[in-house]
Amino acid sequence: MAIDVDFTRGEVNSFAKSGGTPTYGPDGVSFTVSRPGEAPQLTSLFYIMFGRVEVTMKCAPGAGIVSSLVLQSDDLDEIDIEWLGADAGQMQTNYFGKGQTGSYDRGQFNPAPDNQARFVTYTIDWTADRIVWSVAGTAVRVLTFADARGQYPQTPMQVKFGAWSGGDPGNNAAGTVQWARGPTDYSKGPFSMVARRILITDYSTGKQYRYGDTSGSWQSIQAVDGKVNGNINGRGGAPVVTAASPPAQSLSPSVPAGGIGPGGGGGSTVRPTGTIPDGWVMTPSGKVVPAGATVVRTFSKRPFFLSPPRRPDADQSPPPSDPPRLAAAAWPLVLAVCAAWCGR
Repeated sequence: MAIDVDFTRGEVNSFAKSGGTPTYGPDGVSFTVSRPGEAPQLTSLFYIMFGRVEVTMKCAPGAGIVSSLVLQSDDLDEIDIEWLGADAGQMQTNYFGKGQTGSYDRGQFNPAPDNQARFVTYTIDWTADRIVWSVAGTAVRVLTFADARGQYPQTPMQVKFGAWSGGDPGNNAAGTVQWARGPTDYSKGPFSMVARRILITDYSTGKQYRYGDTSGSWQSIQAVDGKVNGNINGRGGAPVVTAASPPAQSLSPSVPAGGIGPGGGGGSTVRPTGTIPDGWVMTPSGKVVPAGATVVRTFSKRPFFLSPPRRPDADQSPPPSDPPRLAAAAWPLVLAVCAAWCGR
């Protein structure tokens, strides 16, 4: 599976919005923070099991404001890039395994020049062996499986991106406010992150991912009607890991886990999830349509309703505040929305 979404052409229904209202214009999709608690974001309805995510975007300015790109699994594996509005020359790369933060010693500052003044392409390339974070085609950090010390992310991920105020003391712990270089002064806003384009390639195939046991290992993941790493040859322009530049400074303390949004540690308070229903497919531009619809090309040979059930291990479940998955009774509304999109 590979999609190429051009947000300058408007909204696509393979991503769900939450935390605020993303807006669309000639530059792409904007995620604007203008008041406390606002954290607009988009979350993919599909999952990838190893893969490559490329986002061309301009980061939000402002002390305490954070622009984020997050890959996160139901098992709380996570790969992040965070851009602080107080620093237009760097980004922070991070990872977590099963939601375990440890001593918050996995974050790293990496060079990302002019990230608020111009559109730049940022890439996360994730395989069973290593993760490579890149800026404008140059690798800035490489993490190997061995270097992760047992915390390597390796379960199916959703893709999330958006902006939030880590510097809001009314919604975040003191450590998060300090990390975000807050407090946020909303009178100087609004503050907007703009994403022009996103390309996502799934390195595995199949119509659904399932957890075969509670180990949390990638070898336990089952790809229904497909194969984990079955599309690894579709990597295309994988980064040259030997070109990695050194970190701008040492490991960063107190980098929060949990995705995008206000709250202790920066965890998202809303996790929109769902699946692409049977009989529907996703086009190369990220549009969900009925399988029989007239479209230029669809991925009919590789369905994309990739929604793994959560691990049965209760200790690894997301917090109780996490809402349940979309109920079957809600699908008529979803299908109506999809049908409306197809008629556009």
